[in-house]
Amino acid sequence: MMNTRTLEEHLATAKSAALQAGDVLMEYFNNGVVIRDKVDQGGSSYDLVSDADLEAEQRIATVLRRAYPQHELLGEETLVGATDAEHLWIIDPLDGTNNFAHRLPHFAVSIAYYFRGEPQVAVVYNPARNDWYTAIANQGAFHNDKPVVVSDADELSKVLVGCGFYYDRGAMMRATLAAIEDLFEAHIHGIRRFGTASLDLCQVGAGQFGGFFEYQLSPWDFAAGRLFVEAAGGIVTTAQGTPLKIEKTSLLASNAKLHPNLLAITSRHWSS
Repeated sequence: MMNTRTLEEHLATAKSAALQAGDVLMEYFNNGVVIRDKVDQGGSSYDLVSDADLEAEQRIATVLRRAYPQHELLGEETLVGATDAEHLWIIDPLDGTNNFAHRLPHFAVSIAYYFRGEPQVAVVYNPARNDWYTAIANQGAFHNDKPVVVSDADELSKVLVGCGFYYDRGAMMRATLAAIEDLFEAHIHGIRRFGTASLDLCQVGAGQFGGFFEYQLSPWDFAAGRLFVEAAGGIVTTAQGTPLKIEKTSLLASNAKLHPNLLAITSRHWSS
């Protein structure tokens, strides 16, 4: 385990990097940016990228490499650090690119620090709202410097549930819709799909969602939000209940009371 002072220094560095990336994103958000799809990179026509993503990622990388030249960096766009590195930063410079492209101010910079495969520091920052979510392992989760905890609800009939859709418009989409149907039959208050997984996870940690699930996410989508939920007293597993790895995976986040009931639904419809 790393000492508290080191982790606090890592958090401060991550916040500095996120702030600089946020400045890049807001300049493009306010002045316009050309959005491209990732078909040429093996993605789908719904999976978007822009110069904002690329420039923000490089700004983050510059800050982190200056502070920690021996650490590995893994990012959505260009950073290919080894997932088994002792010191690993996992970066999404613009989570919610579709929202960004359509001028919805619900997107985020997500930065997480992992030590020997375990999350230690998390920053999720929405620069359009000046909204900060931060966490250090075993030291609590904070929204704009105020401590937050997961919902204490013990029944699905008492909560909102968040969900995400991967870019797949076939079997995975139908599985997600089937799970949503089961959730409504369990009398949840409602479903919310906001399109920014890092912020969705933070809403679980802040007690606004009783749970969140998605059947495919990449490490940069969940690395910081996962720690935020755990530091707020919640549980994060795959949608089948197995431990998360630093790889593409399904995900379910909730509190200890709701997790078994949510897991019974999410595991029923998608097994990979």
